[in-house]
Amino acid sequence: MSTGNDILCIGSVLWDVIGRAHGPMRLGNDVPGRITRLPGGVAMNIAMGLARRGLRPVLLTAIGHDAEGDELLDACAALGLDTRHIHRAPGLPTDRYMAVECPEGLVAAIADAHSLEAAGDAILAPLEDGRLGSPSAPWSGLIALDGNLTEDLLGEIATRPSFAAADLRIAPASPGKAVRLRPLIGHPGASFYLNREEAGLILGRSFNSAPEAAAALVSAGGAQVLVTDGAQPAAEGTPQGLVTASPPRVSCLRVTGAGDTFMAAHIAAQAIGLAGEAALQTALAAAAAYVSGEDSA
Repeated sequence: MSTGNDILCIGSVLWDVIGRAHGPMRLGNDVPGRITRLPGGVAMNIAMGLARRGLRPVLLTAIGHDAEGDELLDACAALGLDTRHIHRAPGLPTDRYMAVECPEGLVAAIADAHSLEAAGDAILAPLEDGRLGSPSAPWSGLIALDGNLTEDLLGEIATRPSFAAADLRIAPASPGKAVRLRPLIGHPGASFYLNREEAGLILGRSFNSAPEAAAALVSAGGAQVLVTDGAQPAAEGTPQGLVTASPPRVSCLRVTGAGDTFMAAHIAAQAIGLAGEAALQTALAAAAAYVSGEDSA
């Protein structure tokens, strides 16, 4: 089943608390900078990126029954995101992500997605009970899925009838959660969005380049694999072959959300008919604009 909505975004929707230092940092440093709080989480970042590109995302997630959750729902609605199917988790706080960044990149981060994990498959009820789909009439459109769900739930999704017809776009959320995605490699509609480190963690080996990693994941059963490698060439692998492209050279002003921006831009590019190198270059340009601060999002 599909509806008038273009894509479901399943996973973390939370508050990002980001501290950005003006200069280099080492362990134990106490330095001046800026601290911001804004809506975030992998599913949320992808949804915002898709909405900016004209798509209509639906959020499937868990948000706490607390003041922070009420505020976050209002922020989602103001951004034009469909929040009708969000699970309000009773007795659980709204999740948060905290990161410290400096001009050289990410210093450290902690993702507190415990409420999302505790909610479990309650967030997937609209795909089971007929509101968005069901096992007998599964959702047949795009789904962006992030690795903040538990390993058990991701493993179930790999074989659930309600996901069998989906064009499933998957992000690991972080290198530490990449291994959770292994059961999804054989899903016939699965596309993976990874960096080179995450690709290596999924397959339990290291790679010297994004093209090498993308080719290995396709050989392991990936239907479409996008692998980035910082300033080095990125790659898209499919059973039909491999394409590569180099990201634009820019100064890095922010890091958190760059991979989600890349993924959203690539999904939107393919949704309007771009493919291969053209879609890959579009996504790399969007991510470069984001990290350089040229993208005001």
